Amino acid sequence: MRKLIRTTAALAIASGTVAVMAFGSTASAAPADEWAGCPDGAVCIYPKDQDPAQKPSDIFYSYGAHNLSNQFGNHWVLNNQHSGATASLCTGSGGSGCGDPIAAKTGVYADLGPINSITLNRP
Repeated sequence: MRKLIRTTAALAIASGTVAVMAFGSTASAAPADEWAGCPDGAVCIYPKDQDPAQKPSDIFYSYGAHNLSNQFGNHWVLNNQHSGATASLCTGSGGSGCGDPIAAKTGVYADLGPINSITLNRP
């Protein structure tokens, strides 16, 4: 599974500045709660150009807007929330000017230069 995620991440990075990576589930008893170091129920941002995503630099648990600072270049943003909770990258502070929601158990590789906040959205 980890090899699949790494391969998907590498292909996504090679294909452009914004890519989507889905979190596949399996029937195994492996610790599926944590994804690339992102705890279950959290949204994580990883250091610039970290490939594959291994250890997040920012972890968000609470719903609502979270302002970002000093985030430039391409970063993985993984939504390891569940029950349909989404996350959005926003160009304005305080959660304004948000783009399309990032579905639960999904990640994007995006340029965070124009991004000033992230929201965690209730299902």
